[in-house]
Formats: sequence, C-alpha cells, structure tokens
Amino acid sequence: MTAIEQEAVLRFEGVDLARGTRPVLAGVDLSVHAGEIWFLIGRNGTGKSTLLDAALGRLAPQRGRIHRAAGLASRREVGYVPQRCTLDPTLPTTVEEFVQLGLVGLDLAPGEERQRVAEALAAVELADHADRSFWAHSEGQRQRIHLARALARRPSFLLMDEPTAALDPAAARRFFDRIAALSSGRPGDARRMTVLCATHDLDAVERLGTHVAVCRRQGESSRVDVHAGADNAARSAREAFEA
Repeated sequence: MTAIEQEAVLRFEGVDLARGTRPVLAGVDLSVHAGEIWFLIGRNGTGKSTLLDAALGRLAPQRGRIHRAAGLASRREVGYVPQRCTLDPTLPTTVEEFVQLGLVGLDLAPGEERQRVAEALAAVELADHADRSFWAHSEGQRQRIHLARALARRPSFLLMDEPTAALDPAAARRFFDRIAALSSGRPGDARRMTVLCATHDLDAVERLGTHVAVCRRQGESSRVDVHAGADNAARSAREAFEA
C-alpha cells in the first residue's frame, strides 16, 4: 500500500461540535481511509447528523481539527443521500431532472452531463425511468434515485443520513447491498468508494461495516467510540442499543 493510500481521507482530531450554544459532541477522534464502510449509530439526538454535517464542512468545530482530502474538502467528489426528499412535491420533476441536480457546481459539457445521469441510473437499475415523474415512484425507488443523484458526481466519498429510514427491511437490505457493491469499485473507475452512513439498521452494520462509530450520551454532550473490524462493529452495534 502506498503512502497516498494510507493517508486518511477524513480525520477528526479532538473535535467538539455544537448546534448554536448547545454542545452535541465532545472529543471526537477518528480516521477514515479510502474504501472503508463506516456506520454511525446511536440513539436519536446523540449527534449522528451533526457528525455528518461536520464531515461535509457544513459545521465548523468549536475545538480541534478536521482534515479532509482535497476531493472531500472541495465537495467535487462527494455524494450525499438524505433521509428523505425535501423537493416541493408540487413541482413537476422527471427522474432525469432530479438526478441532474447532483451535478450542480460541476463544469461539465451537456454531453457529459447526460452520460453521467445515464450511468448513475443504470447503476441503481432504473435506466429506463429517466423520463418518468420522480413522484410516481415508490419510497424505495425514490431512495434509489437519490442514490443515483449522488453517484452522478462519481464520488470517491459517499455520505448518507439514515437513507433507509422509510424503507421496509427487504428494500433496506437491497439498498445497502447495492452500496456495498458500488464501494468495491465501479466500471472504468479503479477507486474504491468510501462510505460514511448514519443508520439504525443493525443488519447492514453487522453484514457490511468495516468500522462503526457509536454516539453515546455523556452528560451535556455525546462521545464517539470507534470500533474497527466486522466482528467488533457488529458487537458494538448491538451493545449500543442494549445499553
């Protein structure tokens, strides 16, 4: 492994985070490397979404340092999948138009934009849905379209905030299996996609996680305990919700 491959794509060093004057997370230390699949778990209100916002650069630390690799710092190589769609449902939107929103901020020729949208929809097995209404799709299909919007950026780093919260267990399992397959490499792209996902889905954590960060309330804020390795990730995931 080269020195570049060993370098963390995201590193928190003694980071404290707050929402306004309310402390949320304290003393966060973690290092995420290329190709790893990280799950952020913990009870509601323990800081999972706050940690994602800080990783994206949308929230500055009160204390400590956050290092991001160039593609993450500029967000050019970042894909993001939210828990639910915030688009106005009264706005007529095709699937193609929705996925094109993922290309905002990238200086691409029209031909490349169309190619990226087509590739992204093919990756989530919705290639023939481009001209259909986004709103005509089921919750599970909409989350796949959200994933396509993120993939259109050809991300090296994929962040997701409880993306399967509205899905049934079978649909959630298929969604995460697709993420795992994509993280191992995509056609024509030798890079392994790094994944950072907040979730309550312990099945996904136990089956697919290489690392887990457990957010636990401690006093006025939460601490983050990091566990590496599939077995450790699975065990710590179960313990987090049994405590």
